[in-house]
Amino acid sequence: MTTKPDESEVDAAHGGAFNRLMITVSIMTATLMNALDMTIANVALPNIQGSVSASQDQVTWVLTSYIVAAAIMTPLTGALSARFGRKRVFLVSVAGFTFASALCGLAQNLSQIVGFRLLQGAFGAPLIPLAQAVLLDINPPHKQGQAMAVWGMASMLGPILGPALGGYLTDHFSWRWVFYINLPFGIASFIGISIFIAGGRPLSRPRFDLLGYTFLAVGVAAVQLMLDRGEQLDWFSSLEIWIELILGILSFYLCVVQTFTAKSPFIPRAVAFDRNFMTACLFSVIMGVLMFATTALLPPMIETLLGYPVTQAGFILAPRGVGTLISMFVVGRLVSIVDNRLIMLVGISILAVSMYQMTHFSLLMGAGPIMLSGVLQGMGMGLLFVPLTTMAFSTLDTRFRTEAAGLFTLVRNVGSSVGISILAGVQIRASKMAYAEMIPHIRKDNPAFLAQARQFNLSDPMTLAGLSGQVSRQAAMVGYIDAFKTIMIICFVAMPLLILLKQPKARQAKTDSHMAME
Repeated sequence: MTTKPDESEVDAAHGGAFNRLMITVSIMTATLMNALDMTIANVALPNIQGSVSASQDQVTWVLTSYIVAAAIMTPLTGALSARFGRKRVFLVSVAGFTFASALCGLAQNLSQIVGFRLLQGAFGAPLIPLAQAVLLDINPPHKQGQAMAVWGMASMLGPILGPALGGYLTDHFSWRWVFYINLPFGIASFIGISIFIAGGRPLSRPRFDLLGYTFLAVGVAAVQLMLDRGEQLDWFSSLEIWIELILGILSFYLCVVQTFTAKSPFIPRAVAFDRNFMTACLFSVIMGVLMFATTALLPPMIETLLGYPVTQAGFILAPRGVGTLISMFVVGRLVSIVDNRLIMLVGISILAVSMYQMTHFSLLMGAGPIMLSGVLQGMGMGLLFVPLTTMAFSTLDTRFRTEAAGLFTLVRNVGSSVGISILAGVQIRASKMAYAEMIPHIRKDNPAFLAQARQFNLSDPMTLAGLSGQVSRQAAMVGYIDAFKTIMIICFVAMPLLILLKQPKARQAKTDSHMAME
């Protein structure tokens, strides 16, 4: 029978209390760097768009390329750590992420920045699971909950500081500094990990299902490319879109076949047959859409349509992170004493209310409605995140938690990237349709228009061009409102999924709650 290590034994194994503190600081630095990059570039999108001469649908590739690369690489973390050692993978990830950040800042066109963001996402993918694993290793069992709480605080600072810091850097320096800011964090983290984390040799070289992983990666990449390029190529009138759709469907089908026929599949069969976990994965896809689609849509709306400076736009978006932080404090106390499905129902209901508020946005509003809906969104997300993750792992065999954690993160990231692409497409298409409907009414023989435009000289081409610009702004706002309505509908569609989840036992909820930030 084995005994749990006490604090003195853990300190001895990891070089003492001071060494453990420095490991924690180094890991927190890497976590904060990674968390910042999830939101810091959002407010800079309009500036990046102008700098690299990209269209509105093309500039979203800056966000989706990072998320897709991270989604594809995250499941490899466990296999890479087992084969090459955790410290080595951690160092390569930090160094690669930092170098890719510098390349993003130096990019001269859209192709370069998207390519470098792919590198950034690929290298950054292992940072979160490795940070959690190391923190759990260096803390005794009775302090692991506190360690995860500290780590959670650092990960929550990203959404709070990201928009405000990104806006300030873009406004006072340039959009390139939203990437250069990673350099001091990356260098400090690399030095700390090099000095304070013990090297250690990998203990095993587990068999890895490369074929299953390849099918999954190709499927994710093909579908994402289809969604990103669809609007530009007029969707299914393009042969490329058909090829990407067929390749995506075929790859996912072969991944499923490989899962159920391979001796050691990439996705363990026990995971695929766990109802709670698979339902939670489906819910996680939807949550990914809810989490990141609005953060991609709001900065262009605030800066381009409402005319706020970049710095102010960042501060307007910051309350969303504050709302998440508040609800995370509350849900940590509730998750082991209240039915998690009830907590999630409250969370998604709050999200639906916030999206309903956003469907009433207008060109004449101030910052108040955006900030209020942002706080509600953040609170809803916090109430969803922890209980969903707890329930996902509550009925799963502990032997499969490493693989399941990677898959769970992957589907959430895929949901994020797909959601950004789809909702950006909805906004653009709705804007075009609204413009096409409104512009014919701007004519001299329309009594309704003349009643509103008597002060204008309708014979002046410049005046007509200005009126066309105003119609474009109104049409764009209609497009954003349609996108927000779509997200609200997604909230209601997701609610029935809660019925399929089983409430975990109190003992399991306590054990699994530390995984809620994975």
